Amino acid sequence: VQLQASGGGLVQPGGSLRLSCAVYGAIVSRGALGWFRQAPGNRRELVAGMTGDGNTNYSDSVKGRFTISRDNDKNTVDLQMNSLNPEDTAVYYCYMQQVYEFWGQGTQVTVSS
Repeated sequence: VQLQASGGGLVQPGGSLRLSCAVYGAIVSRGALGWFRQAPGNRRELVAGMTGDGNTNYSDSVKGRFTISRDNDKNTVDLQMNSLNPEDTAVYYCYMQQVYEFWGQGTQVTVSS
């Protein structure tokens, strides 16, 4: 199983980005999915998660701004990020659990003016 994340970049405060994670070798609708992030000097933290039956959860810091979704046809899990602020700057990792845990390679998100 391989996860390939894309969509990171530099954005101004208040802007938006959409991250996408393509999953190969597993079916996204049959596992738990998530997006984590890790800023320098910090531990990796869960940003958004989705269970196999579609229930979602978010960290308090992103609730109302970020949305996790999956596309069963494309076999991807996406993260729509709105109203970004400098505290959202981190490397973002996609995650899938289907018996075992699998991680994407990380994509850098930098929020700065």
